[in-house]
Amino acid sequence: MDQTTRKLISEFSPMWTNREIWEFEQINEDLTFDAAYAEPGNFESWKSKSSHPDSDIRGMVVRTFDNFLEGNELWIANKDEGKLDKKYVAYLMSVIVDIMIEEEICLNFRMENDCLVAIIDEKADVIDCKEFFEEFYHLATGFNFNTDTGIPDDETEAEMYLIRLQEEFDDKMKNKLGDKYMPGNNDPDTLNAKD
Repeated sequence: MDQTTRKLISEFSPMWTNREIWEFEQINEDLTFDAAYAEPGNFESWKSKSSHPDSDIRGMVVRTFDNFLEGNELWIANKDEGKLDKKYVAYLMSVIVDIMIEEEICLNFRMENDCLVAIIDEKADVIDCKEFFEEFYHLATGFNFNTDTGIPDDETEAEMYLIRLQEEFDDKMKNKLGDKYMPGNNDPDTLNAKD
């Protein structure tokens, strides 16, 4: 994890669990932000062709995921303000990381010109990835990296190993966070949908 990201996480810690995100979104319905992608170090305008004004961040990031994969930075500000209120920083970081957990893609975050900026961390290894996602209460196993992660080759053994890892991680986070943490860092809607 790069030092700027580590510092920002530390400044806004503790990061929000999915339960806290869900509760916040229940109170703040239709919460939208202005967002724009730009080449690293080359942000020009909120009116560029890669801008997404008045966007639900979760939906917009999922729809435009290729922009991240192409190496672009994502800039986020309050709607029509060109800057971000600090009260939304931990929320936005947590939402974006929750989107990235399935692919186990680590991000670098920074504040610039009073905006939150996110970009894929190209230098992250398995250890960085585990450390990064643990800050957001997610289990990262490193399955997308070309290194020996200790996951058995046999599919049944691998599944048992990953279930055990998740259970141990859930216990650890439950002890640390209490009721704020839900198994797998899910939100109430997701847990209820699984029933």
